[in-house]
Amino acid sequence: MTAPESTLPTLISPRNRALPLLTLTDLRLLETQAAATLPQHTLMSRAGKAAASYLQEQITRDTSTEKSKHKVWVVAGPGNNGGDALIMATELHQAGIAVDLCMPVEVKPDDARWALDTARAAGVAIATAPPASLESYTWLVDGMFGIGLSRPLEGIFATIARQLTQRTKANSRKGGVLALDTPSGLDSDTGTVVGQGRDQGSGRSENQSDGSAVHATHTITFIGAKPGLFTAQGRDLAGRVTVAPIGVDSASRAAVQLNAPALFAAFLPARDFATNKGTFGSLAVVGGDTGMCGAAILASRAALYSGAGKVHVALLGEGAPPYDPPHPELMLHALDALPLDKMDALAVGCGMGLRDRATRVMHDVLQLDVPKLFDADALNLISTDPSLAAAVTARGVQGDPCVLTPHPLEAARLLGTDVREVQRDRLAAARALAARFAGVIVLKGTGTVIAAPDGRLAINPTGNAALATGGTGDVLGGIIGALLAQHLPRYEAALAGVYLHGLAADTLSAQGHGPAGLTAGELAPMVRTLLNRMFYPAAAD
Repeated sequence: MTAPESTLPTLISPRNRALPLLTLTDLRLLETQAAATLPQHTLMSRAGKAAASYLQEQITRDTSTEKSKHKVWVVAGPGNNGGDALIMATELHQAGIAVDLCMPVEVKPDDARWALDTARAAGVAIATAPPASLESYTWLVDGMFGIGLSRPLEGIFATIARQLTQRTKANSRKGGVLALDTPSGLDSDTGTVVGQGRDQGSGRSENQSDGSAVHATHTITFIGAKPGLFTAQGRDLAGRVTVAPIGVDSASRAAVQLNAPALFAAFLPARDFATNKGTFGSLAVVGGDTGMCGAAILASRAALYSGAGKVHVALLGEGAPPYDPPHPELMLHALDALPLDKMDALAVGCGMGLRDRATRVMHDVLQLDVPKLFDADALNLISTDPSLAAAVTARGVQGDPCVLTPHPLEAARLLGTDVREVQRDRLAAARALAARFAGVIVLKGTGTVIAAPDGRLAINPTGNAALATGGTGDVLGGIIGALLAQHLPRYEAALAGVYLHGLAADTLSAQGHGPAGLTAGELAPMVRTLLNRMFYPAAAD
């Protein structure tokens, strides 16, 4: 029994949308609830039809190849993901698109068996092994394994995964590789490859097994988006993600969200005529030990471009310049000459060093009732000094949570573990840091994770390899610090700062200024442009 539905499936692009991100536990519950109220095979039917509709749309848009000359190859696994692939192949076949299906192992679940019967009845060509070459096909479709894969790809499925990945890496102009639900071999909760450990903080890979996964150009994911598609290795493996809700309301189940302007725009200050520099707060960037003032200057310039009313630079070291020639608006001080308690926010740690004086400064600023962001050397001091760590936690418990912005290595030090463990489950690591320090955590890296001590969690979708260069973390600290000075709540300031920082890199790269060779200092002017374009259009008229 099936439930034919004539309406076109809803397809959602994640771009600029605060989508719920569903874990495996969330999805299993939703599937069970839906199955109890819908006719038999409905979810599989909808998923397969949504995938077919999506691919037909891609084929129609491809003006380089006539529709009649497109040829699709689909691989179906032994489970329900294979069933989705069978229905998709059936729909494409019935639409007049040439399609061949490979099913190395016959599907087993009841729903998938129904899908197999449907495909056979429709006359879909089904083989048990892939052809010697896939070059004649414009689109390759991965329907081997979806969510919940618990062991590495093996045998014929590992071989096919490598074949699909070769097509993606060849950057072929014809068609692409479409993954159904998730690329096979990807852990949809964590964004890691099943059976493979990867130390992304150092750039070295450590294979625990022969784990592999499909590297797709496109992914259509069912019911809702998954965290693993947007962080760690998942961002590369999934390619362009599209969501097909297939009629299941998932918003109420999600504990994780995709970061988007809807989560923070309402907290940005109005820019009315009757405002002044005091309205938008004073930020002090605290850092810059002898010979390391560049990091503090980068952060301060970013804060200036991010809308803070006044930006001070409180330098620990000797021999610093009296002012910043490109930006004389910045006010440079020796640390002892600036009353930090009069500031609206502090960004602490850029180029701060690890000397005893830096430790004393950390103890001093933790006594102040001022919103605080800790980055770079400040995080390393917290990780090695239990009294500082305790003071950070105490601030959060007292209702004054600090914002901590570690990269994976700094996060590992703060948690007393290693980078591989942090990267194995970035969401869990961010949650653990938020709980340990009762603070807002920005776990940097691909798919930056933002965690609040009250349990809120978001993954950021913006940013690219242009950010893999020195100083971009200092710029991020300055942006978030400026937003704190403008009185945004800690979590929303982190969301906004990370989103704009990444979007600036994306926009500059689209203009040809990245990803290779983009410098940290180029980000701040683009952040200003984006702020005004997206949130203050009346002021920009």
